[in-house]
Amino acid sequence: MPESPMTAADAAEPDYEYLLRSNLERVFNERDPVRRAAALDELYVAEPVMYEPTNVVRGRAAIADVAGKLLEQFGPTFRFTPVGTALGHHGLGSLQWQAGPNGGAIVVTGADVAEVVNGRIARLWVLLDQPAS
Repeated sequence: MPESPMTAADAAEPDYEYLLRSNLERVFNERDPVRRAAALDELYVAEPVMYEPTNVVRGRAAIADVAGKLLEQFGPTFRFTPVGTALGHHGLGSLQWQAGPNGGAIVVTGADVAEVVNGRIARLWVLLDQPAS
């Protein structure tokens, strides 16, 4: 049986590990707004959408604003740290993370799930774990 020609769907998978770890480090941990904006330009499509549990954020500038406000809200040593390795296939990737002050207790855990289009994040869902009771 002859092989079918390669389609766009058969193209190489994006580097989910690079994209999602870079998103944590260079967007959500970056305190310099100019560097954060440059990372968003590289990592995200022109008109991305981010879905938070209680909000929908549209556009690179709005995502940058959310990241900056989170860092301001939680203090100068607060940071997100990846847990494990990003997983993904067919344009959908995920990475678990935890966050808290450097050297302090973890205050929140969750995962980022991203739809990747042409090697960039098009849509990002921020999933927060339920707090332990």
